Amino acid sequence: MGLNIKPLADRVLVEPAPAETKTASGLIIPDNAKEKPQKGTVVAVGNGKVDEPLTVKVGDTVLYGKYGGTDLKLDGTDYLMMRESDILAII
Repeated sequence: MGLNIKPLADRVLVEPAPAETKTASGLIIPDNAKEKPQKGTVVAVGNGKVDEPLTVKVGDTVLYGKYGGTDLKLDGTDYLMMRESDILAII
């Protein structure tokens, strides 16, 4: 059934990776101390701007700034809508 949303211009819809629940050494992180993830998967992209085509595509795993994007909840799933310029890297 797919998402029924189409970002405009240079906007990208990202599904954030789940927050880490344990540290590398195995300690459980309480909910109130979890960092907002800064990695996610691109699920929808706009058409870009005339002079700036988009470089990310659906399915890319990306890193973005800590405060990048606008939180959205669609069909019970959390997403971030951001400009491509808020994306730091494709990994």
